Amino acid sequence: MSLPVLYSFRRCPYAMRARLAILASGLSVELREIVLREKAPEFLTSSPKGTVPVLVLPSAVIEESLDVMLWALDNSDPEGWLVMPEAGYDWISRCDGPFKTALDHTKYAVRYPDLNPEQERQRAAEFLVDLNLQLANSDWLFGSKCTLADMAIVPFIRQFANSDRSWFDAQPWPNLQRWLSVFLASDRFSNIMTKYPKWQAGDRPVMFPDPA
Repeated sequence: MSLPVLYSFRRCPYAMRARLAILASGLSVELREIVLREKAPEFLTSSPKGTVPVLVLPSAVIEESLDVMLWALDNSDPEGWLVMPEAGYDWISRCDGPFKTALDHTKYAVRYPDLNPEQERQRAAEFLVDLNLQLANSDWLFGSKCTLADMAIVPFIRQFANSDRSWFDAQPWPNLQRWLSVFLASDRFSNIMTKYPKWQAGDRPVMFPDPA
């Protein structure tokens, strides 16, 4: 029986959170690493929009990262990531909407010459201030256990922090900085960041997670 196929790109935060949920679920997929500037034709046939992640199932194609996470966890959720308040989905929506827009305007400022990157960074920071407050009294967003919201959001906080790490580290956000640091130091993070060569038709299938 063939495995579901996950088209992925190692550093993309959307693809990262899809891999995080698949890893937590205990399911296995065939991972195909895509180079975004040279997309495999099989990938574009599966999903003409050409963005990762894309999960190809026998009877469906899932093209949104949060939907890939939910597919994995609906099938198997041994860590209880889906056991979270409804507010968790509100946090994810804020991350994927206003925060990600401001992040892109900051990180890729050259693409937006009509915008002030410092103002955009401050817009992004509004979300980070709120996250820092949410994490003031617990290890994770909703208590002592990691949930879907934590793992759906943290790859984007990593991306923002890496855009200017000295600035990020200088901010008065100790709870947020701790939360990010714990994630970056985890086996979970290292297990989803294995480097794979660019996939092309005919390659030996690569399983994710690595069964070794």
